[in-house]
Amino acid sequence: MKVAKPLQNVINSFQRLPGIGPKSAQRLAFYLLHVPQHELDEFATSLTQLKKDTKLCSICRNVAETDPCPICADNSRDMSTILVVEQPLDLIAFEKTSKFRGLYHVLHGAINPLENIGPDELYLEDLVVRIKNAHGNPLEEIIIATNPTMEGEATAMYLKKRIDELGLESKVTRLGMGIPTGAYLEFADEITLSQAIEGRRGL
Repeated sequence: MKVAKPLQNVINSFQRLPGIGPKSAQRLAFYLLHVPQHELDEFATSLTQLKKDTKLCSICRNVAETDPCPICADNSRDMSTILVVEQPLDLIAFEKTSKFRGLYHVLHGAINPLENIGPDELYLEDLVVRIKNAHGNPLEEIIIATNPTMEGEATAMYLKKRIDELGLESKVTRLGMGIPTGAYLEFADEITLSQAIEGRRGL
């Protein structure tokens, strides 16, 4: 049976999303057929405005509505510490713990040669420049909070090497135990993340 073209277009769109297979795409598309039109219109508007109404913070590369983002613009934050994460979702996870009051830097990925993702595809050098230019507020600590995966570890080691090359006195640390190897920070609970921050170690 041939699926109606408008429906097939929606199915195809869903299939392009990560983690959505053909069956899931079909279920989502058919579900939307039963949603009231005004809700569909709101959904469509939200998607249309997603990129138009957001921007990357020019300082930390977090996704926000303003530049700089609210965290970078908050003078009550600890300006001497930067926590480096792979994705904006990781930043959100740490903010939920209320245990970290420093600044962030979002890499938007990790080094992954198999996927042709090298340092130049990430916001790694932006961080290096940021550290180098932090004369007014010298950094005391850079916490590398990449995921405990092969890619995350490779990224952490690359970052440590680049920071060491600057010859600064900033301490470079890595999240402590509590995050199992191969896990993703965005899925960790608040207690586990809090323990990981408190138990961080030198790198």
